[in-house]
Amino acid sequence: MNASFGGTLSGRLLVMVAAGSMLVSGAVPAMAQDGVDGRLKKVEAEVRALQRKVFPGPDGKFFEPEITPATAPAGTPGQPATTPVTDLLTRMDAVEAQMARLTSQIEENSNRINQLETKLTGGLQPAAAAPAPVPEENAGAAAQTNLAAMTGGASAKPMAPAPVAVKAVVPAPTPAKPAEPSLARVDAVKAIVKPQSDDPGDDEYSYGYRLWDAKFYPEAEQQLKLFLEKYPKHRRASWGRNLLGRAYLDDGNPGEAAKWFLQNYQTDKRGERAPDSLLYLAITMKQMNDTKRACIALAEFSETYAAEAAGRLNSLYTSTRNGLTCS
Repeated sequence: MNASFGGTLSGRLLVMVAAGSMLVSGAVPAMAQDGVDGRLKKVEAEVRALQRKVFPGPDGKFFEPEITPATAPAGTPGQPATTPVTDLLTRMDAVEAQMARLTSQIEENSNRINQLETKLTGGLQPAAAAPAPVPEENAGAAAQTNLAAMTGGASAKPMAPAPVAVKAVVPAPTPAKPAEPSLARVDAVKAIVKPQSDDPGDDEYSYGYRLWDAKFYPEAEQQLKLFLEKYPKHRRASWGRNLLGRAYLDDGNPGEAAKWFLQNYQTDKRGERAPDSLLYLAITMKQMNDTKRACIALAEFSETYAAEAAGRLNSLYTSTRNGLTCS
C-alpha cells in the first residue's frame, strides 16, 4: 500500500513538473514577443512621422506610410506556417530598410541645399547704398532757378567748402582795419538830422535815406541794416532793402548790392520797391559785364511787372536794355 501510494505521488509530481515546464516555456516566448512588438510599433510610428515631413503630398495631405507589415507567405502543403517571431523579424527588416532610405534622402537634400547656398552667397555682391533723396524746392522752383542764375547762385544757401589737404597750416590774413573817418566827415555826418516823429521805424529809415542822399554810403548801409533788424515787418521794409542795395551799388560793391536786390524781390514780390530791386539787379549784372544774367533779370522784370516796365520805370528799363543783346 505504501509502494502504491509512493508511486501515485511520484506520478503526480512528474505530471505537475511537466505541466509547469510547458506553461513556463510557453509564457516566456509570449512575453518576449509582446516586448519586441511594442518596440517595433514605436519605431514604425517614428518612421511614419519622418515620412510625413520628407514626403508630403502636393494637396496638403500625406502619402500613405510605406512601412506595412510583411505579407505572410502562402503556406505550402506539408510545411509549417510562419511563426510570430518570423513575422517580427520581417517587419524589423522592413523598418531598417526604410530608415536607411530616408536617412540617405535627407543627407542628399541637405547637401544640395548647402551647394545652392554656397553658389548664391558667392555670386551675389552687396547692393550699393541708395542715394539720399533730394528734398524738393518750395513753390516757385522755376522762378528760384532763374533768380539763382541771375546772381550766379547768390540766393542759394551757403555751402561748407570741401576740406582741402594742406602741408602746413597758414594763418589767415588779418583783415585790414577800416580807416578812421576824418573829423570833417564825422562833423558832416552829425550835421544830418535824424527825424523825430510818432513812427520810430519810419524815422530810422528816413535817417538812412538822408545819409545815402548825402553820399555817406558806409554810414547809410549801417543805418539801414539797423532799421531792418529792428523793424523787419515795417511798411518801409521793402524800401529799406532796396535802398541798402542802392547804397552798396553806389559804394562800388555790386556783389553785395545784388544780394540785397535779389533778397528784396524774393521776400515780397508785391512790395512797393520789389520792381525797382529786380530792375536794379539787371543794372548791377550789366555793370559786372554779366550779360546773360542781366538779360534774365530784365526778362523776369518785364514779365512780372509789365505795368511798371511801361510806366513808372519805363525810362530806366529802356536805358538798361540799351547796349545789351538779349536772345
